Amino acid sequence: MKIDNFVLENWLNPACDSDKNKIYLGGSCVQPMTVEELFRLTGESMEDFFRELKTMNLGYPRFDGTPRCKKAVSGLYRAVEPDEVILVHGGTGANNTVVMTLVEPDDNVISIVPNYQQFDSIPRSLGAEVRNVHLQPEAGYRLDLQEVRRKVDSDTKAILFTNPNNPSGALLTRREMETLVEIARSCDAWIVCDEMYRGLDEEYMPSFADLYEKSIVTCSSSKIYSMAGVRVGWIVCPDAEMRKRIYNRRSYDSICGGVFDEWIFAVALEHADKIFQRSRSIVNANKKIIDRWLDGHPHLKQYADAHGTTYLIHYDIDMDAQVFGDRLLDEKGVLVCHGDCFFVPHSFRITLSHADRLEEGLELIDEFIEENA
Repeated sequence: MKIDNFVLENWLNPACDSDKNKIYLGGSCVQPMTVEELFRLTGESMEDFFRELKTMNLGYPRFDGTPRCKKAVSGLYRAVEPDEVILVHGGTGANNTVVMTLVEPDDNVISIVPNYQQFDSIPRSLGAEVRNVHLQPEAGYRLDLQEVRRKVDSDTKAILFTNPNNPSGALLTRREMETLVEIARSCDAWIVCDEMYRGLDEEYMPSFADLYEKSIVTCSSSKIYSMAGVRVGWIVCPDAEMRKRIYNRRSYDSICGGVFDEWIFAVALEHADKIFQRSRSIVNANKKIIDRWLDGHPHLKQYADAHGTTYLIHYDIDMDAQVFGDRLLDEKGVLVCHGDCFFVPHSFRITLSHADRLEEGLELIDEFIEENA
């Protein structure tokens, strides 16, 4: 099976590991926690943790996922039972498992872009017709629901997207979500939504798992939970028959999750409100700094009302996006995620979430732009 180059992962990951990377502003995970910080934040006992760790059985855990972790995940939603949760290896594992289960040759799917590339390239590699709906910067990266309505038909298998959007952070309103459900229901299509960035708002952020019987949503321990090294991803699917198909597909990939990963992540999720508050505090503080930097900037503009952990920033200098990212790293030691990773020219994604030297990095970006304007 031939598949497109995974631009973001194949460019960003080596760049992260490069000695040139002095100031990392390209990520999307909130500042990682240490084990000690996790237990201090949650109030759980470190002594009990190490006592249980010493006697932990390192054989296979339950193949359908540890009950404690599945229960904790289900608590993140209004209308989800633990049995509707499928644990997998990471968020990319969740997305891959869903698309490989659902999409077949000669299907047509709607892929809302920009997006995480899995939801576009994997269906193409399977021989499906991919109909793109493009979010426009001038519209604040808001979804044109009428365009979705025009592009679906009776043979549409699924509508695939991220919410909040990656990379812009644009968020569907509850009414927009309900309209999208109505469109999907009209042609009996699945809604497949990557909700990796859901949870940063103070108020409850609705999930498609709460709204539609043919929804499949994915998420993971990485982004707003600050535990990317704990490789827990999950799939929520209300439909029992589809869950059987997803479990079958997962068996070809990973059989089960990691006993330690699911255990420590359950500890975190049982105090999800504290995790969310920590993440909001970090993101909101960084957002204020970047908003001040962008205010009146002569060369940069950010269009979306962002509810995720990143901004997508457009620039007006005459330079291709990957060249911008490569040269900024080479010449200034600053790593951002160039817009070609999302097929958005003359742009870059910048973190709101993991930035030890944020203001210094912004000054160096300004230097680079002035030298090339």
